Formats: sequence, structure tokens, C-alpha cells
Amino acid sequence: MTIFKIFKGDICSLAVDAIVNAANNSLLGGGGVDGAIHRAAGPALLDYCRDLDGCETGDAKLSPSFLLPANYVIHTVGPIWRGGYENEAALLASCYQRCVELARQQGIQSLAFPAISCGVYAYPHEVATRIAIDALSASIASSGNRNTIEEITLVAYSDQMLAHWQAALTFSRSEY
Repeated sequence: MTIFKIFKGDICSLAVDAIVNAANNSLLGGGGVDGAIHRAAGPALLDYCRDLDGCETGDAKLSPSFLLPANYVIHTVGPIWRGGYENEAALLASCYQRCVELARQQGIQSLAFPAISCGVYAYPHEVATRIAIDALSASIASSGNRNTIEEITLVAYSDQMLAHWQAALTFSRSEY
């Protein structure tokens, strides 16, 4: 059984098996979580990511974590919010699903997620966190006995995001 927990603070400080990076398509760093992860991991992460040849929106790729306390970084590219008319919900759900698939393939037991697409990509936070919880729960349930993930940490960078994660978890649990 996978346990969900919420952490308010810096995702770069977590000593988990893998942290998820809300990356851009180039995987070469940027602002927000992406920039923070690249800075904390050191220049070797950028060098490694150059060889990954980018990443499509809704997909994910794995790298070592270099100077971070986590073992791996799973880079995923969320959609830019365009009003909800350009398949954003499916692409966002795919980010979480692909991260779980990669984590399972690596035997990862603890995984930490930021709120993907909730920074400069401007996805509405309440909707994004509900999509995240639903996608993560469905991915874990569909893995059955192949699920290796024991703990998922949902990382909040602010009190507002903390409240959105809490509400999404509460809403999700009331639906099942």
C-alpha cells in the first residue's frame, strides 16, 4: 500500500529515492522547481540532460541526482494552461502516470512530486492537484503487485499550495 504525505518546503532537500522535476521540453533547466533542482544537483545534471534529447509534454525521463540527497530525478514536462481546451488534463495526468511507470521500472520506493504545471505554466492549482491525486492513485492501483512505491510525498512551496494538496487528498479519499 502506498502512503501519501504532504511536505511544505524545498523538494531539493528530500532524501527520497526520486524527486520529480517539473521540467521544460529541453530538460536543460529553467525557472522555478526546474532551476532549483538543476542548481542543487550541480552542473553534472545539465551535462547528463543534454544527452536525453529533450522530453515531450506528458512524458518523463530519468537521470541520476548527482549532488541532491535523492537517488534519482524524474523529469516530466507538464502542459502550459491554455484554458483547458488543448488536452491539458490528459497531458498533466500522463506526467504523473509516466513518473510512476519509471519509478516502478527502477524499483523506487519513495517518490516526491511538486505540483506539476502550477508555476509559470499557470495550471489552476485546485484542478491540477486533483488531477495529480487521481492519476497517481489510478497508476498505483493499476500496477497491482508490481507496485514498488511505498510512499509519495506531495511537495508544497507555499501555504496556498499546501492547502490545495490537502484539499485534493481529502476530496480523493471521499470519492472512494
